[in-house]
Amino acid sequence: MKCPFCNTPDTKVIDSRPAEDNASIRRRRQCIKCNKRFTTYEKLETMPLMVIKKDNTREPYDRSKIEAGIIRSCHKRPVSSQQVEDIVNDIENRVFSLEEREIPTSVIGEMVMDRLKNLDEVAYVRFASVYREFKDVNTFMSVIEAMLKN
Repeated sequence: MKCPFCNTPDTKVIDSRPAEDNASIRRRRQCIKCNKRFTTYEKLETMPLMVIKKDNTREPYDRSKIEAGIIRSCHKRPVSSQQVEDIVNDIENRVFSLEEREIPTSVIGEMVMDRLKNLDEVAYVRFASVYREFKDVNTFMSVIEAMLKN
C-alpha cells in the first residue's frame, strides 16, 4: 500500500480488525520511510456492478459519487461524517444485496432520498432538487407541502 503522505510504496500493517459493519477489515498502517500512520479498509470484491444512468448510458458503480451527493446535500447541516458514512454503507449493502449486475441510478437515488428524509429534511430537499431536476419554485413548494402533510 502506497503511503498517502510521501508516496513510498512500502508500508507495514500495525493492526487489523473487523470494521464496524463487519463487512470489511480495518487496517492501521505505518510508512517505512516517514513513519506516519494511516488507515485503510479492505472489502471483499463482489461481482462488478454497472449503473444505468438516466440517458441509458452505463458506467461502473462508484461509491464516492453517492457519498459526494450526500455530503453536498448536508453542507452546513447538523449531520456528522459518521452519519453520512452510515447512510453510504447502508445503501451500498442494499444495492449489492439485490445481486443484480446492473442497477438504475433511479433506484440508488430513491434509496438516498429515503434515508435523507429521515435524517434531515433540508438535506432531503437539496438532494431531491438536483436528483429530480426541479425546474421552478412550484416544484420545490409541492415537495415541501407533501413533507408538511406527513
